[in-house]
Amino acid sequence: MMQRLTGISSMATRALLADLLAHYPAADGCKPQMASAGGVDAAKRVLAGEAFDLVVLASDAIERLIAAGRVLPGSRVDLVHSGVAVAVPAGAALPDIRTEADLRHAVLAARSIGTSTGPSGVQLAQLFERWGIAAQIQARTVVAPPGVPVGTLVARGQVELGFQQLSELIHQQGIELLGPLPAAVQINTTFSAGVCSTSSQQQAARALIEFLASPQTSEAKLRFGMTPA
Repeated sequence: MMQRLTGISSMATRALLADLLAHYPAADGCKPQMASAGGVDAAKRVLAGEAFDLVVLASDAIERLIAAGRVLPGSRVDLVHSGVAVAVPAGAALPDIRTEADLRHAVLAARSIGTSTGPSGVQLAQLFERWGIAAQIQARTVVAPPGVPVGTLVARGQVELGFQQLSELIHQQGIELLGPLPAAVQINTTFSAGVCSTSSQQQAARALIEFLASPQTSEAKLRFGMTPA
């Protein structure tokens, strides 16, 4: 009997994958199991040789795992594109973020700013540097621990202005979504899947990835704040 397929993903795609896998027509009726962790930690686990059949991470992380021999060459398949959004606690005043200048003003006015350890957090730090305000807001910036959604910190009132993938904010209770970053500074991340070199079920893993990339999953991807790749 075929073993249950296992995988690991970053938090950004956790809810989407749970929804899709609930409807996956597994040949043996045994639903795949996906663990999730902060993107950095998930990559470290695969890099350390922990046994998984597939991994879903930002495309550059997948490429690094391919280079390290932990993901099979040629197995990467892009699944979704994901943008960053901004949120405040429910009931709070709603700052204007429609333009780059508006967003910069909102960041400077916020008493606390929440970012993630993932790709969006890295690029936000670069944006703040480019704006020349990184040093000014450093003491007010809270980086969420790996695996802890920024939206959770916003909902608790621990941060006044939170930045994270829209997919992680869109269904979070206790927050008010201001909207996506302005187009001029939007941060888009492509999330991809790959077959792990530790997998003993590579054909089944490829079939699952094919399903995750198929047109029939497009509606769910849009519902979770992403666009199909």
